[in-house]
Amino acid sequence: QVQLVESGGGLVQAGDSLRLSCAASGRTTSTYNIGWFRQAPGKEREFVAAISRSTISTIYADSVKGRFTISRDNAKNTAYLQMNSLKPEDTAVYYCAADLNSRWSRASSQAEYDYWGQGTQVTVST
Repeated sequence: QVQLVESGGGLVQAGDSLRLSCAASGRTTSTYNIGWFRQAPGKEREFVAAISRSTISTIYADSVKGRFTISRDNAKNTAYLQMNSLKPEDTAVYYCAADLNSRWSRASSQAEYDYWGQGTQVTVST
């Protein structure tokens, strides 16, 4: 069992930055990959970024590459999503998720993830 709690969302202006946190409890954090996903109003949930359990590997959606950075601190059981140069189209509920199988080849697939947080709202105004 893994429990995930996101925080750090809010209302910002275009061009601003935010850092989301994903606090994990239960199974040792270093044993699974973590992903961030988002869902905008009226749209399906989509992949944003993922980081391997070892922290060595990361992957990003093209829409956020170069602006967002995923990281994790296994000692603190926390993952982060640093979001810079935010755009109105980044507005969404952001979710972190845990992949207990840690199959890196499937890290961008929602179906790969076993546990999800409740989400945190990010709103970017023009």
